[in-house]
Amino acid sequence: MKFAEMSVAQLIEALSSAEPTPGGGTAAAIAGAMGTSLLVMVTGLAKSKNNTDEEKRALAKAREQLQPLSTHLTKLADADSESFNAVMAAYRLPKASDDDKAARSRAIQDALRGATIVPLDTLRACADALAQAQAVALHGNRAAASDAGVAVELLRAAAAGAYANVRANLDSIKDEGFKSSTDAEAARLSSAAIADASTAMHALT
Repeated sequence: MKFAEMSVAQLIEALSSAEPTPGGGTAAAIAGAMGTSLLVMVTGLAKSKNNTDEEKRALAKAREQLQPLSTHLTKLADADSESFNAVMAAYRLPKASDDDKAARSRAIQDALRGATIVPLDTLRACADALAQAQAVALHGNRAAASDAGVAVELLRAAAAGAYANVRANLDSIKDEGFKSSTDAEAARLSSAAIADASTAMHALT
């Protein structure tokens, strides 16, 4: 069953189980999807901050950018668990002969690369959502300011979690070119997410 098809109780039970998946990467993606969905909700309220046409246009533009991100992050929750399961499967491959060991090593590296790309994509989506959060914070209905604040904090936490997962996986990857480019992109996205989250929260005060 996909995580989006689970009840909240089922999802919480899955996260609290002793199984290795779902884990932190899935939780980060779900938190990001929740935060993004809350921002979408605020953009769809009938009244904006001052109820001007300009504000409504800004919110409509933000909504257009945010809606697909929420869907994408929901899918990434499943992709994260699948990618980690692939890593575990690779480590279980036979290593009786030199050929077995070589094939196993290649499979592990391929799986680790996949398990790094998924949280990087989660981080990217969270950063993109937070880039829209300022418009929501500036123009959204003041009655929903606390909702927007919860959204920003969920996205901030999701981005931080995704960044931590990227860095953890990079430690075991041997491809230095991939490590360098991925680490640089992840650091840039993390910095942008932190800055945009702070800007949005300031706009809500």
